[in-house]
Amino acid sequence: MSKKRVLLVDDAAVVRKVLSREIAKCPDIEVAATASNGRIALAKFPSVKPDIILLDIEMPEMDGLETVRELRKLDSSVPIIMFSTLTERGASVTLEALSSGATDYVTKPSNLDPNSSDVITRDLIPKIRGLCQLGAAPVVTAPELAPQTVLLHATPRLLAPARIVVIGVSTGGPDALARVLPLLPAPFPVPVLIAQHMPPIFTAMLAARLSSKSQVPVRECVSGEPLAPRGAVLAPGDYHMIVAPSGQSLVLKTHQAPKENFCRPSVDVLFRSVAEAFGERTLAVILTGMGQDGLKGCELLRSKGARIYVQDEASSVVWGMPGLVARAGLADKVLPLNLIASEIVRATTLQVAASATS
Repeated sequence: MSKKRVLLVDDAAVVRKVLSREIAKCPDIEVAATASNGRIALAKFPSVKPDIILLDIEMPEMDGLETVRELRKLDSSVPIIMFSTLTERGASVTLEALSSGATDYVTKPSNLDPNSSDVITRDLIPKIRGLCQLGAAPVVTAPELAPQTVLLHATPRLLAPARIVVIGVSTGGPDALARVLPLLPAPFPVPVLIAQHMPPIFTAMLAARLSSKSQVPVRECVSGEPLAPRGAVLAPGDYHMIVAPSGQSLVLKTHQAPKENFCRPSVDVLFRSVAEAFGERTLAVILTGMGQDGLKGCELLRSKGARIYVQDEASSVVWGMPGLVARAGLADKVLPLNLIASEIVRATTLQVAASATS
């Protein structure tokens, strides 16, 4: 099998050297070409025909944001990973790049150690492999699923309106959330809690961007705040978010217990806490994302009678998280992204009959 071809774009020679060295260790990936700025990358793109592009943000002549926009005029589907610094400006420009067509991002230290490859081997290489569809096939298998297929319950059951909505999402999440949350009406009758895999700084900025586009206010969680309807709450970067009892009421708390599924915030951590607090009155939604975070949480929610909706493969950037839940037979519905908001509204306002046919 031919190797997946990487176009590496970064103005720092040391970064190009370190990335090229680590990618060369992968038997099925190769750096096909490098460029020191976006203008050079655009000139090389037609002849290189890369399978994936790694793109720095801060570059002379043509920066990463402008390059993303120009690349998308040439190719609407080639995966683009932004390689950005963990700063306020880096977060802001990265989110703008994602809304302009970038696929994913990896944060890098402000000074990348030429002798260190931790960030590359831990974060970047797995994303390259995932977006290039490399690696072992999932252990769980199932037949192909059509959009809106209801997977469980041979006999119909009448489900009471959900009292809480929990959303788990990763790769492709900012764009997916930007397409779902603005379609939720205000005032929204139940709390909406979101675990999006993102580092600090990014989550606060993402919440602000989503809130500016939505009727429902979106904010980053403040530990100890009451759980309340009429808004969506995003788990802070590098913190788990949970629902916890406090006297006669429920509050949201954050903590830095060990990562689960290599993630903090973790979808599984959030889903477990909600399963205990709300049980069958939960609606869990798994959107696009790499890995298996959320699978165990969905297993627990299903055992308590909760309903579970997942994004379909065709509309997902990566059908890892939703695909595993669907293949495990845990999803009530597999839905294209453009139908998820309306199904959330339906599940929280009306009794919903779940059956073996949609």
